[in-house]
Amino acid sequence: MSTQTVETAGVGAMPRVNLMPPEIAEAARFRQLQLAMGAAIAVSAVIVGGLYVHERSGVSSAQSQLDSAQAQQASLQTKLASLQTVKDTFAAVQAKQGLLDQAMGQEVRWSYYLNDLALKIPSNVWLNSVQASESTAPGATSTGPAPTSTSPSPSTLGAAATGVIGSITFDGTGLRHDDVAKWLDALARLKGFSDPTFSRSAEGAIGNRGVVSFESGVSVNNEALSGRYTPKAGS
Repeated sequence: MSTQTVETAGVGAMPRVNLMPPEIAEAARFRQLQLAMGAAIAVSAVIVGGLYVHERSGVSSAQSQLDSAQAQQASLQTKLASLQTVKDTFAAVQAKQGLLDQAMGQEVRWSYYLNDLALKIPSNVWLNSVQASESTAPGATSTGPAPTSTSPSPSTLGAAATGVIGSITFDGTGLRHDDVAKWLDALARLKGFSDPTFSRSAEGAIGNRGVVSFESGVSVNNEALSGRYTPKAGS
């Protein structure tokens, strides 16, 4: 218990008596302190809870991104596996193209040359027979509709070094020696032909008409190759 003095207007100071025991006042102050501490703890709990929720949200977002990336990787792996057959097919096509080039890389389209000869042959010259031979390069095969000689001519020797891939021998007839010269000139003008020569030219007669029989030959070079089975550069 405590005593306080109270002053009023025109009245002398009057004592004020506090009848509350000190223990009760001390208990009240302790309760206020407890309430303040409880409020502080509650605020701290709210802050910690907010941070926890935020962290959980960040972890969940990161996990979601990781799951999405893993799913995308699995999808790409599946697509890559499905494309393996395409890669195998492409490799097989390239291998077959290599075999085709090896087998047909030396192709000469003789039908085209026979047609060109028919157009270029002089009017006073006609052919009795044509023999063609190709020098067989490594991995190449001989082709051609024309009769093929069984033995290579001298012009086919050293073909790899000179670019000569074959030769053609012609047996023909002309009206004069000048016609034979025109025939050799016509051969020299054809693409893929080089070094036209004649090995025999003799005068004769067909009935009452004088003629010249001849035998000529020409080398066939790389320009005669069709190239249609050889892959183009960059393809």
